Amino acid sequence: MEPIYIDYLNAFDIEALDLTNDQILDAIETSLAAQGRRETVIEPRVHLEPDVSFHGHFNVLRGYVAPLDLAGVKVVGDYVDNYKLGYPSEFGVLNLFDPRTGVPKAILDATVITDMRTGAVTALGARHLARKGSKVLGHIGARGTAYWNVRLLDHLFDFDEIRVHSRRPESRDAFGAKLEADLGKKITVVDNWRDCVERADIVVEASRLSQPEPLLKTEWIKKGAFVVPYGTMSAVELSLTDIMAKLVVDDWGQCKTGKFGSLRAHVETGRLSEETLHAELGQVVAGLKPGRENDDEAILLWHRGLSLSDIALGHALLSKARSAGIGQRLRFA
Repeated sequence: MEPIYIDYLNAFDIEALDLTNDQILDAIETSLAAQGRRETVIEPRVHLEPDVSFHGHFNVLRGYVAPLDLAGVKVVGDYVDNYKLGYPSEFGVLNLFDPRTGVPKAILDATVITDMRTGAVTALGARHLARKGSKVLGHIGARGTAYWNVRLLDHLFDFDEIRVHSRRPESRDAFGAKLEADLGKKITVVDNWRDCVERADIVVEASRLSQPEPLLKTEWIKKGAFVVPYGTMSAVELSLTDIMAKLVVDDWGQCKTGKFGSLRAHVETGRLSEETLHAELGQVVAGLKPGRENDDEAILLWHRGLSLSDIALGHALLSKARSAGIGQRLRFA
């Protein structure tokens, strides 16, 4: 048997590769379009909750992207108290495989990958579903994915006003300062949900609640807004879906089942179902279902996280790493 090597990219390698905003968006858009054309296989995520007292769990995501000729499995921990240790809430590892033989191809630190691909799905959802002239962003949450939500959304929309809020003052203040430094524009840091989201054109809810609590009120959502709630625990009212012209998800298979998710109660009560669902985002990106059709539509996107996005971003990173001579090759067999 010929020797088998795997490519390994750690967090420092991924930082050095410094993917541009457009490189990230292009990679994720490719995977979404492939999903819309049914050129992928995605298995609903599964969870491992070692002990409820740990205040966290592991997500296991699995998928196959035919145009990239890769299968992948990502394991990512999601622990809400990690900030007390100075850690991000999520640590992840992405494993990529040859889909024809099962031969391991690569191992990548997936912590930043998770953040980048989540932000890219939020931004690409907005590209197709938000009003073209959207100028005010309200963002709840300062977790790792939050930075990439705001950065990539602003890359597409160049907002006049960006408002951010999170539960801990030190967290939201640091988040606002980092965004101001990186985006080169004023960030409005607020101490409550209402001032953050009311009258915003785009509302992103990425809170870190320990249990469901309806903190985002339906009455605050303006006509024609684009709303993206994706907290692990729901922070929205049941009535939120009632005002939406279109309900869009990343993958219905994983949204309709499972213990966690922002719209879990909406699925359980029938407010979000196969009958009320407008489309999966990939169908919109591939041009198979319409996105926004007029400025008055309020549209909601619920994305739980796609293994396909992880695989696509891993592929993009590996391609750039080979050209740049970054990373390690490890003997596997």
